[in-house]
Amino acid sequence: MAAEGAGAVAVGDELPPLRIPVTRTLIVAGAIASRDYQDVHHDPELARAKGSPDIFMNILTTNGLVGRYVTDHFGPLARLRSLAVRLGVPNRPGDTLTLTGTVVAVDGRTARVRVVGANALGRHVTGTVTVSLPEEERR
Repeated sequence: MAAEGAGAVAVGDELPPLRIPVTRTLIVAGAIASRDYQDVHHDPELARAKGSPDIFMNILTTNGLVGRYVTDHFGPLARLRSLAVRLGVPNRPGDTLTLTGTVVAVDGRTARVRVVGANALGRHVTGTVTVSLPEEERR
């Protein structure tokens, strides 16, 4: 749900957690949509041959999910200005990715949000998203 106007945003605000089931379809669709045809993102046998127990999510899909998490919170008029992430453990089919976020800075109509995404193996992604906040809706 969107924040109640950008003026309500303050350092320390926590975004509600978002739980995303990591399905085989999500992994493969994300890889195809981002034109990442590396076999480890769609072929379980070749992923195993390269040392992974199964296929795993690519970084571009993770970036998209992190961006979605922040813009879903601040609303459709919020605009991503930067997104910097670092990957940790992989996301594999059957995992649940849980994204959490905390506002770490506010400067005028811009907020910086620290985002962490974890699954059963540990932290999948950590990063910072800078977002331009929408003006309060005019009636």
